[in-house]
Amino acid sequence: MRPLYGLILAGGASKRMGTDKAALAYHGKPQLQAAFDVLSPLVEKCFVSVRPDQTENPLRADFPQIVDSVEIDGPAAGLLSAHLAHRDVAWLVLACDLPMLDGGTLENLIAKREATNVAVAYRSEHDGLPEPLCAIWEPEALDRLEQQVLDGRTCPRKLLINSPTKLLEPYARGALDNINTPEERDDATRRLEHPTGGPMIRLKLEYFAQLRELAGRREQTLETTFATVGPLYEELRATYAFPFDASKLRVAINGDFAPWTQPLKDGDHVVFIPPVTGG
Repeated sequence: MRPLYGLILAGGASKRMGTDKAALAYHGKPQLQAAFDVLSPLVEKCFVSVRPDQTENPLRADFPQIVDSVEIDGPAAGLLSAHLAHRDVAWLVLACDLPMLDGGTLENLIAKREATNVAVAYRSEHDGLPEPLCAIWEPEALDRLEQQVLDGRTCPRKLLINSPTKLLEPYARGALDNINTPEERDDATRRLEHPTGGPMIRLKLEYFAQLRELAGRREQTLETTFATVGPLYEELRATYAFPFDASKLRVAINGDFAPWTQPLKDGDHVVFIPPVTGG
């Protein structure tokens, strides 16, 4: 596969926040530095995407930069400018306003990369659609985005929706929460200071048939940070050697059949139902 570079998008105007989001310090350092520290060890090269008027900005000046060379608004400008600078590489693209992001989320994204897909992205916890700003964009995907922009459409998410994108279930609950307003910043700060009162949730699990036999129990209560039931099942599958792919099972949440992408919340009752066998 193509070399993998990293790109942190830091060219936004931060209008809703009222102050530069890249400069906010959630982890004892500016968020731009925190994002760079998480991403750079996982890629061959790492860059910060900036507007032309930000190149001398004190916060951004010390990082390797890719300056917007495409005159459009929004994140597509940073994506296409990176593609024009290095056409033969794939990009792990990351928004700079994700203070809840963990290294495991990025490592899982990279591990799921396949040559048959033009992109790899997570499903949003909120609407199930691709998250374009924590995703791997292969050159083919960026070629498609380039053509889409020429046709007057600049939305990266729509490109992923209409392309052979590999979609992953959220890896850790809340990891891709964008922090855009002062209220969201205060909430993120509280969650980081008190993690057991933030993304960690308690669930009651129930197993049927062969799953119950392998787990050695019918019911189980556990705490998790997984945002949806899909990655939770994969963890349980590894723990108990469940033989079934998730696609072979049904899952019910609080008494109703549910998609694997349905967001979990504290106190949910989750039932795993394996396929019926026999004649």
